[in-house]
Formats: sequence, C-alpha cells, structure tokens
Amino acid sequence: MNDTREKIILLEPDAATAGTLQTALQAAGHEVTRFSSPTEMLEAARQSAADLLLLDCPGATPEARELLATIRGAAPTSAARVILLVGPEASQRTAALEYGADDAISCPCVQTELLARIRNQLRLLKTENGLRRQLQIAEEGQQMAHTAFEALAVTEKMTSDAFSLDRRLKIGLTSVLALAVVMAGIYFLFARSTQKQDLRTTKLIAGLEGGIIRQQDLLAQIRKLRASQESQEAPLASKDDLKKKAADLKSRIATADPSTSDLSALRSQLAETNARLQRIEQERGSAEAVIPADVQSVCLLHVSVAFRNQQSGQRLRYAGLNPQGEPIQDSSGNPIITLDGRGPEVKMDVFGTGFLAGPNGRVITNRHVAEPWWKNDDLDFLGGEGVQAEISEIRAYFPGDPRAFSAEIQTISKETDLATISVNMQDLKRTVLTIDPGKTAAQPGESIVLMGYATGLAALLARTDEDTSQKIISASGADISQVLDELARRNLIRPLITQGHIGDVLPDKIVFDAQTTSGGSGGPLINPDGKVIGVTFAVLKGFGGSNFGIPIRFSQPLLTGITQPN
Repeated sequence: MNDTREKIILLEPDAATAGTLQTALQAAGHEVTRFSSPTEMLEAARQSAADLLLLDCPGATPEARELLATIRGAAPTSAARVILLVGPEASQRTAALEYGADDAISCPCVQTELLARIRNQLRLLKTENGLRRQLQIAEEGQQMAHTAFEALAVTEKMTSDAFSLDRRLKIGLTSVLALAVVMAGIYFLFARSTQKQDLRTTKLIAGLEGGIIRQQDLLAQIRKLRASQESQEAPLASKDDLKKKAADLKSRIATADPSTSDLSALRSQLAETNARLQRIEQERGSAEAVIPADVQSVCLLHVSVAFRNQQSGQRLRYAGLNPQGEPIQDSSGNPIITLDGRGPEVKMDVFGTGFLAGPNGRVITNRHVAEPWWKNDDLDFLGGEGVQAEISEIRAYFPGDPRAFSAEIQTISKETDLATISVNMQDLKRTVLTIDPGKTAAQPGESIVLMGYATGLAALLARTDEDTSQKIISASGADISQVLDELARRNLIRPLITQGHIGDVLPDKIVFDAQTTSGGSGGPLINPDGKVIGVTFAVLKGFGGSNFGIPIRFSQPLLTGITQPN
C-alpha cells in the first residue's frame, strides 16, 4: 500500500512564480517546500531526503554549475533528481545538462509539460531506488553467504585441530551452517513475495469502483451502454406485424387454387400466426396487469463498502483530492492511500435489487448484494493482507419517491444466495409482493416478468439524454450518493422490466431467458398471476439468454425465522 507523497524542493527567487509552481505541484499530489536562496535550499535538502529538486537558473551560469556540484556531492541530496529551469536558448539547456542536471526546461514553459517532465523523473527515480534495493538485498545475501563460508572454514579448522571432539558436536556445527543457508533463502523469498503482495493490494484497491467517480469515465460508460442497448434491440415481430401477416395469409388463401398443395401450407401458416398472436396478447395482458401493481415495491439498493485496517482499527482513506475532485495519485498513477489522511474514505459501491416481501420494510435480496465480500476472491485476498471489508451504509430507493431510505442487514441465509434487509420506510406506503412458495410454482415454458436495476447507476443515467446525464453528474460533483439523490429527485429511478419464459426448473434453480445483467441481482421473477416465484441471483455478462433464479420457497426461513447475520 502506497501512503507516501514525493518530496520536491523548489528554488525560485520570484515569489509570484514560486507560488504558482507550488500550487500546481501540490495539486498534482506532491509535498513541496520552496526557497528563495540557494543557501537555505541546500541546508533544508541536507536535513531531509528530497525526491526531486526544481531549480530556477535562468542563465545556466557557472554559479549553477557550482550549485549542482554541491548537490551531487552531498548526501542525501546526491540521490535526488534535479531539473533546471533555464532561459529560452538551446545552448542554456545544453549547458545545464553538461553541468549534471537530469533535465532542463526552457522558461516560460507550459505547466502540463513541466508536470509531465517531473513525473518522468520521479518514475526514473523510483526505478533507480528499486534497483538500489535489489542491489542491497543481493549484497546482504552475499554478506550472509560470505559469513556462512567463513563459518565453514572455521568449522573445518576446528575439525582438523580438535579431531577428538564428540561426533555430535561436528554434526551440530554443520547444522548451524545449513540453517544459515536456509535462512538466507527464506529471506530472499519473503522479500520478493512481500513486494508482489503489496503491489497487488495497491492495484486491487485502486481498481475498486469507489464512491469518488471520474466524471469523464462515467459519461463514456453511459454512452457505451446507450449504444449497446440500441444495437441489441431485437427485431421481434410485434402484435401489429402479426396482424398484418395474418391478414395477408387470409387474402392469399381466398385466391389460392384448391387443387394445389399451397392452400394447405397457407392454412398451416395462418394457424401458427394466430396462435402466436393469441399468446402475445395473453402475455401482454398479464404483464400489464402485474407491472403497475408491483413495480413500486421493487427498490434499488446502494451498498457502500469501507475497508478497515485490522491492526490499527482505522479505515483506509485517500491522502487527498486534486482540484478536479479525484484522488491524488503517485507517479505510477495509483491513488495514494493512507490510514490518517484528510481525504475521504476508500469505498466500493455495489448496486443490487430488492423487493418488499414482509411487513415493516422487510426486503428480499441476494446475499452477495448484502455482503459483497461473500465468495469474492479479490476481497478475500485483501482480508489476508490485514484489510477487512465492512458495510459502511445501505440505502434503498423506491420508484416515485425522492428520498433515500436507510437500511441494514436483517437475516442472512447460510444455505443459498439470499438475504433480507430492514428498510426504514418512514411514512412511505408500498405493497408487499405476494409470493408463491410451492414446489410447483415455476413451470417450464411459463411466461414471466422480471424487474431489476440491471447495470446499476450507468443504466439509470443511460435512459436520459446526453444533456440531462451531463447536468446530473456535474451538479453532483464526484459523489455517487449525490448522483443517486439527484436521479431520485427527478423521478428517474425505476426498475428495468423485461419479459421471457422459464426454460428449465431444477431443485434449486430456475433457468429463464428474460434479459438482465449485473445490478439486477435480487430482482423478483413474477408469474402471470402476479406472484413472485423466484429471485434473480446469477446472470451472464451482458444481456444473456440464460439466467438463473432461486425458487422463492428458499426465502421462507428468512421471512419467518430469526437468522443472525454472519
């Protein structure tokens, strides 16, 4: 885990220029100390190890050469990278490099170029430090090996001089030598393993979908989702298309020659078309009866996960935010994470679906929504590194209401991917959905209606136009909770409703083809009678054709019993 900031010492006699440079460097995530005289700068550099020295030497004069010579000859400044700010002539840049500077930049310069040059030098410094560390490890290993060989030589001399010693003593000395060799090997393996684990931990935390969003990344995801949904709209025959086809077949039958086989084929096609039309009308009628009554009771769940250091008990935080509201990053592009920074807490945001299935705001969802670390390999790895995931907050959003309702885990199933949460409904009135817990509630071939918040936040924003989504994100800054609150205020939080059929029924699964994806987990499967027969729990990536639900009867122990959360 990286919780340090690169230290930069700035030598700039002009106060206005120095202030501008210091502000830009601090916004980029660096720790900056500025001086107006070389003497003060050198004294401060000797007392603290700086990573980079940024020196304003407009003329690349002999004084600059003496200053660089002093820097290169003094520890700990000799290991720092040095950039000179010189005049516009190419000869001055050349002279600066000959004096020993690592880089030279002509002034006035573009700020973004300067920051890029600084990041490049810091990356080179990081590489050099890594090589120095490897060399140090190699030297320590060589020293250990040298000590072992000296011990071996002493042992041989003792053996030749004291041949009368007990044989067990000789074996003991040999064992000590072997133990030293084994310890050296363990040291190398441990050092390398620790480096790899720290790198993986940082990358995992950096890759979490956090409560701080990058606006451009979210907008790009929304545009991609809009394009994907448009391209995946299936060209299925509508009710009007089937009516036109039936009318055309009737016209062709009326004019067909009775003596040919065409008449029989046309009649068969007409019968099939009428059957499809009747089935569509029946399914549409049942869906239209179900949707208005049930959709208001299906909520979006926003689960915010924080991370706590098991040793200190403190939660992980970002070191700070830059002017764009994004976490300050190190020279490798990873956010700087610490235990005592002033920035916001590191969060992972999980979106899922739930529905009212009991009194007093009792909502059914999946266990992997209520406890996102359940069967999550990445979060399990963090636990092994001393970082514990825990629920920071659960909020529920119901269609037609602008408020976010607080919620907490109530019961967790130890057998299936199900859980119930308790939502503080305040004065909100919503219908408790009727469930059918019978073993024959789900039948292959039966039509179903599925409700859920597939793809979570991005899908909600993708239903709006480009201008609206940009306004919502801009008004909400970089906070996901504020984006959701704005969507709720505009009455834009509504579940995605899809229709399909049950393909197969297994003892513990319902296989169906109604479209859904991640975020739809916990959504209810509703039969033509308006009763919940299952809960979505596993989906294929993208809008797949085969998804899975848990029969609703497995939720009965959670609704009637008292099961404590794990």
